[in-house]
Amino acid sequence: MTSTARAVVLLSGGLDSATTLAMTRSKGYAPYALSIDYGQRHHAELQAATRVAAALGAVEHRVMRVDLAGIGGSALTDRTLNVPTVASTGIPITYVPARNTLMLSLALGWAEVLESTCIVVGVNAVDYSGYPDCRPAFIDAFARLAQVATKAGVEGRTMRIEAPLIAMSKAQIIQAGIALGVDYSMTVSCYQADEQGRGCGACDSCRLRQDGFKAAGIADPTRYQAA
Repeated sequence: MTSTARAVVLLSGGLDSATTLAMTRSKGYAPYALSIDYGQRHHAELQAATRVAAALGAVEHRVMRVDLAGIGGSALTDRTLNVPTVASTGIPITYVPARNTLMLSLALGWAEVLESTCIVVGVNAVDYSGYPDCRPAFIDAFARLAQVATKAGVEGRTMRIEAPLIAMSKAQIIQAGIALGVDYSMTVSCYQADEQGRGCGACDSCRLRQDGFKAAGIADPTRYQAA
């Protein structure tokens, strides 16, 4: 892999996507970071994405807007729905309908413009909340779609969707990121972070993050809201 090979990296500003960006750069890609303002409850994670992109050497960082709040159906886009603070079974109310499908579609469009044949996304199917669009089956299906839906694919170039974290535990992700120099204090993972980017410490995302640092044997640098 040469340093001129371009990759579009979906960057939310959270722990997983920051690790994904660091991994992509370490493989020799020139990473182009794409964040999506989809109408989420707060913008602290987008601010974090800006910090992470600069710190981890993204060639360019773009923020695109999609109004998923207009669709609703998720506690992350509809403020009338409460973010759960206890573990639940099944697909939780924090699942955002079609979010990863739309995000990957936007990344796919930018990848075509950049003449990149690689899109990298930090989905995880081990320590995650049970979202259907974080599974290998979804990534594989989207990769097949990308191959038939793009000029690159039709002309015989392989459009790859890479998900390097998909089979890793949260602890393994954190350890890998630390080894690559990721400063996790810059990241925001909380579903309901405050304006300063401090986590609630109680939502599913905060719990997974806390458990991951504990299992990794690494001090959690996350700033949490006062009880």
